[in-house]
Amino acid sequence: MSEKMYRAAQKRVKEKKGFYGHLSTYLVMAIFFFVLNALTSFGDWWFYWPLLGWGVGLVMHYFKVFGFPGVGPMDAKWEQQEMERELRKLDPGRKSMEEEDDYLELPELEKEKQRSWKDEDLV
Repeated sequence: MSEKMYRAAQKRVKEKKGFYGHLSTYLVMAIFFFVLNALTSFGDWWFYWPLLGWGVGLVMHYFKVFGFPGVGPMDAKWEQQEMERELRKLDPGRKSMEEEDDYLELPELEKEKQRSWKDEDLV
């Protein structure tokens, strides 16, 4: 696995962890607001108003991390394509990012290619 793939996976795990933390905080606060509302003004229900606003933010966070249901995370592929497009604008003759990832500079291997080998030297 390449370093680039590892970092991308690490970023995705961190994003998911952030969403689950946000969700658990929301659930704890929902219980807190309900109990507070029940103890202070039982007949006048207001606890759902802050939860409604916060819930909109939570749903937006979900879509950012997981994408729309059934479509999957769309932002990674789109971001990669946009990066390619912007890099080509800056340097029209450059290779694509995939081609650059596949290319390794191995100067010591190039030196070995210049040597002349005898068949009997090989094991």
